[in-house]
Amino acid sequence: MNLLTTYGQMLRVRRFEEQLLALLKAGELVGSAHLCIGQEAIPVGACSALQFEDAVVATYRGHGWAIARGAPLDAMFAEVLGRDSELCGGRGGSAYLMAPAYGFLGENSIVGAGVPMAVGAALARKLQPGGDRAIAVVSIGDGAMNQGNVHESLNMAAVLELPLLVIVENNGYAEMTPADALTAVPAHVRAAGYGIEALVVDGNDPVSVAESVVRARSAIIELSKPVLIEAMTRRLVGHYSGDVQAYRPAGELEAAWRADPIEQLALRIGDAAAVASARGEVEVEMAAALEAARAVPFAETSGVGEHLYAAANR
Repeated sequence: MNLLTTYGQMLRVRRFEEQLLALLKAGELVGSAHLCIGQEAIPVGACSALQFEDAVVATYRGHGWAIARGAPLDAMFAEVLGRDSELCGGRGGSAYLMAPAYGFLGENSIVGAGVPMAVGAALARKLQPGGDRAIAVVSIGDGAMNQGNVHESLNMAAVLELPLLVIVENNGYAEMTPADALTAVPAHVRAAGYGIEALVVDGNDPVSVAESVVRARSAIIELSKPVLIEAMTRRLVGHYSGDVQAYRPAGELEAAWRADPIEQLALRIGDAAAVASARGEVEVEMAAALEAARAVPFAETSGVGEHLYAAANR
């Protein structure tokens, strides 16, 4: 893994999320957004270890996963701004965007709902001719492990021996409640109850994440069994863009920022000039992408009723 390239990719995700906050404050972006600031190492590290044919499903905190899979920044900006983007034509917005052409099957605003979707994608890959070399990946939060459909999906994936990789992004909070106040047993421990191999990884280290995903993907392909990775990280912002985070203990957020994974990676690279150059390139790219997105026309309201139902082939 090239650390400088990884740094640029993580910074690209960070700047995209920060720009969304600026757009919200300016009133250009309507509604709210769930940002992955602080968790960038997980999607960037994981996606560096995936193949083109692998499918990825994420939560509503999924912008980083889409970007890490290669979704263009200008199309991402256009989509969240409600413009007629090449992704979802402005219909997906921040919490439901998808980019199938890049192997990103989309986000889901329902907690844990991405897991049964990924089970379906894994089953499809298993049944396709020559599909035994591809997997489906789903990212969920630690709170989602308490959802019934997640347990049903894990059981189904284990019974059917599906090529599924579940990545639990444990950021310490289930929305606004500390994770340990809601969960008696960590995700990686629960996985054993389904006969699923589980790994625990430092979710702030993209190299460790990538190595874990390489190992997990190989095991899934070779053994025809799902794997779960619990990636330990910290959310450096609120649950959503309007969250004032009054529930955080004093000093917790400041301490988390001091361990910012992007800054830690910059120190690890150790080449200040190269880091500064990469940062400058990302800033230029981000500005150009937003400008291009603003040039995309808004989605036509006359088509708001389209794509709501699947038409049967007759």
